[in-house]
Amino acid sequence: MDDLVRSATTARPVPLTPEIVLRTADDVTTLWERTGSPEPPFWAFPWAGGQALARHVLDHPHLVTGRRVLDLASGSGLVAVAAARAGGLVTANDVDPLAATAIALNAHANHVTLTITPGDLLDTTPDTDVLLAGDVFYDRDMAARVEPFLLAAHHRGALVLVGDPQRAFMPRGWTRVATYPVPVPPDLEGVTVRTTTVWRP
Repeated sequence: MDDLVRSATTARPVPLTPEIVLRTADDVTTLWERTGSPEPPFWAFPWAGGQALARHVLDHPHLVTGRRVLDLASGSGLVAVAAARAGGLVTANDVDPLAATAIALNAHANHVTLTITPGDLLDTTPDTDVLLAGDVFYDRDMAARVEPFLLAAHHRGALVLVGDPQRAFMPRGWTRVATYPVPVPPDLEGVTVRTTTVWRP
């Protein structure tokens, strides 16, 4: 897995958070075919929701400093790396084993320490102070599982923040925290900039 992630990506600055470098692929379609997975290689790109959330955390480090942070559906680990740089005690979670490899490589490249927890946490009750999720409302089934998990954490007293670039299944009724114009690859998003909002319940 390490060989695949290294061979398919190169380390480069993230557009909205250039202080973070991320192993990024040039061609999502080709890489997706290589992996043979039914899901896109979410770990190989800085998706818009993650970029906005990472920028927000870096600009407001008091949100995470010294606190236990869970980055849900971490993908590349961008948000987890940002939270660790801001002083959080970070756990990155993703169901894709390749994501775990990418997160480890990206954490090392950015000289941060974090814990990687693989697998599906959506039926668990994690003990965390801050729950971060970038771009998790991209389809109906995922949204139906993720929102109750996030709201349950909120009701237990965790700070919950979501980065969302106007995906169709972002729930209504959440509170806008900040909005960012995020540079994105046109082949992935169909546009060069996507307006992305950080939300809280």
